[in-house]
Amino acid sequence: MRVSRIQAAENREAVINVASRLFRECGFDGIGLKDLMKGAGLTQGGFYKQFASKEDLAAQASRRALESATLRWSTATAAKPEDPLGAVIAFYLSTEHREEKMDGCPVVALGSDAARQGSDVKASFEAGIKSYLELLGRLIAETDGEEPDGKAMVILATMVGALTLSRVVNDPDLAQAFLDRAVEHIRETVAA
Repeated sequence: MRVSRIQAAENREAVINVASRLFRECGFDGIGLKDLMKGAGLTQGGFYKQFASKEDLAAQASRRALESATLRWSTATAAKPEDPLGAVIAFYLSTEHREEKMDGCPVVALGSDAARQGSDVKASFEAGIKSYLELLGRLIAETDGEEPDGKAMVILATMVGALTLSRVVNDPDLAQAFLDRAVEHIRETVAA
């Protein structure tokens, strides 16, 4: 049975959304096309009508995941307008975010995988990282009025590193210590 253009577009969006979550959980190479399509409620047969390759899907799913993450940062800042930078830090370096592997930060979940992918996937990550830096830069400028670019890079690297390290250790106290020390360091960085 032939699907309408509208249904085909909806199916494509469903596959991108599911892939953005499943890639974060399993890695780009940790899940096959059959399971990706099954997760979207579709058969593998329609994949190549929608995407040029798995890497094409990976690039689009990465873009979607990073856009979603940036939206979550914006939501956190809107919820706490008196301290928007503090809101992002509190959200990002939280135990809850550490446990959100399917919906958490794609840079943490897929950063090392993305480094081994082609230029389209890397371009999606680069665009998302630049969005993170832009948002952090605005929040730093609002907080201390200084030139934010260098501080934004240090803060982002600290947050990504701390969240990554907190996810890869078994000891819950050590995992929490990585998050707590990162929060302290970022506050000191902003205050400096």
